[in-house]
Amino acid sequence: MKQRIITGVIAAALFIPFVLIGDLPFTLLVYLVAAIGLFEILRMKGISIFSIPGLIGALTVFALLIPNLWADKIIERFNYTKLEFVIIAIILLLVYSVIVKNRFTFDHVAFVLLSSFYVGIGFHYLIETREAGLQFIIYALLVVWATDSGAYFTGRKIGKNKLWPEISPNKTVEGFIGGIVIAVIFACLMQVIYPFNISWAALIIITIVCSIFGQMGDLVESAIKRHYDVKDSGTILPGHGGILDRFDSLLFVLPLLNLLHFVG
Repeated sequence: MKQRIITGVIAAALFIPFVLIGDLPFTLLVYLVAAIGLFEILRMKGISIFSIPGLIGALTVFALLIPNLWADKIIERFNYTKLEFVIIAIILLLVYSVIVKNRFTFDHVAFVLLSSFYVGIGFHYLIETREAGLQFIIYALLVVWATDSGAYFTGRKIGKNKLWPEISPNKTVEGFIGGIVIAVIFACLMQVIYPFNISWAALIIITIVCSIFGQMGDLVESAIKRHYDVKDSGTILPGHGGILDRFDSLLFVLPLLNLLHFVG
């Protein structure tokens, strides 16, 4: 627990200034974090990010991360959209599988592509949420933090009924509900201090939905790790695991917030 707290404080001290600054420094940090996230998930499958498929996956992630404000300039400069970059990546991966005589199979191609989308789309919306305004990224981080902490402490205190033991043995139904309740409480406090231009009812509904999907994102990451028989996605954050272990909830919450047009 001590190691976990120390790591959390240091990570927050490094991350929060970039969140406050935003713009290019924050975008570059997200690119770095996303690259580490891709490295972690590819390693679960035994694929090196420094291999040809790994590099193609990294380039796919970098294309998906391109902020919307830059997209028009990229299209004007290279005459390619994000989708066209992805199509090129698909073709290159399939060709590579032939060149290596199916030692890198169709299943590997699918894994690299889905991993790239899983990492790229989630972190793209981290950039977009910050571009929408500091208020929105604070809200997203607050909801995820409150949900994780609320679920953890509620589960430890009164948790009796297992939520999904085949996926994550320690999570409980009581913790799941407690995470939602705590997230709503903190969102309401934020509405009092730093109000959004939406109704209380809308804020509460959005928070509940985001809290649920955030916890589902955590379970998805647990399912991936259990399938590939790894305890943590990485070791870059002692006591916390890897980048994907810490950002798994945000990778689900941030796209959802944007699809709900909450930050648009």
